[in-house]
Amino acid sequence: MINKLVITEEIKEAIAGNKPVVALESTIISHGMPYPQNIETAAMLEQTVRDNGGIPATIAIIKGKIHIGLNKDELEFMGTSKDISKASRRDIPAVLAQKRNAATTVSATMICAALAGIKFFATGGIGGVHRGASETFDISADLQEFVHTPVLVVCAGAKAILDIPLTMEYMETLGIPVLGYKTDEMPAFYYRSSGVKVPLRVENADEAAQVFKQSLELGYKSGILVGNPVEQQFEMNKNEIEAKIDEALCDAKKQGVKGQAVTPFLLSKLYEITGGDSLKTNIELVRNNAAVCTKIAVSFYK
Repeated sequence: MINKLVITEEIKEAIAGNKPVVALESTIISHGMPYPQNIETAAMLEQTVRDNGGIPATIAIIKGKIHIGLNKDELEFMGTSKDISKASRRDIPAVLAQKRNAATTVSATMICAALAGIKFFATGGIGGVHRGASETFDISADLQEFVHTPVLVVCAGAKAILDIPLTMEYMETLGIPVLGYKTDEMPAFYYRSSGVKVPLRVENADEAAQVFKQSLELGYKSGILVGNPVEQQFEMNKNEIEAKIDEALCDAKKQGVKGQAVTPFLLSKLYEITGGDSLKTNIELVRNNAAVCTKIAVSFYK
């Protein structure tokens, strides 16, 4: 596998020196946002990690190689090329074997980060149990990944297009530790409060880092999820965004959108319906997650 990993020298040295490296996914670049906001956001997230004392590692698969850290040209390629698939856990072997290009989802980014020796990962929202899953059985591979991969992931909750109560129930079944960062509830991506309690609240980065450290010392092979609410000034009105989500879900059903195509379709549709407001909130919440994740990583390696 080592010959399939392309790690920048800066990140190699940081990992070897036990410095705080924070993984960032590439799906947000290739499938989550329009151009040029996707490239601007990717650069902003890397700078946010640096500003908080960490080393950013944006992850993607390019020509059948797992790249841990992207240069400016590679970021531009991921943000503009139409030849970028979306890779989850199941897709990585085929993408590597066929020397294709792919943006990494939460589960794939966790796998690639762990292969490189990176323990921390900041994203926007995780996948989860989709609305109507009792009929479709549509449950993201992101949730199962936490069982296998010891990476701490900071997110603004499960994406609001999902069924958050069922997502939390499923995570409890899997035994995944879930922490609320300065909150008693799992955040709901575009807004702060889902009404679904988290099992443990932490007040700062030090507390979150200690829980993760204890998990690793016990020999747990699982990851930890930290739910970090979008900052109050950037959250959207719950009733308004829920109405927009229902509208977008109806459109998806009418057009027969299924599987991995659902999330990018819904995000794009919400951007259109909300006049761009959903994208602004998305950018701010992932920036906040990158900052918090880096602070936890810095505390962990103190």
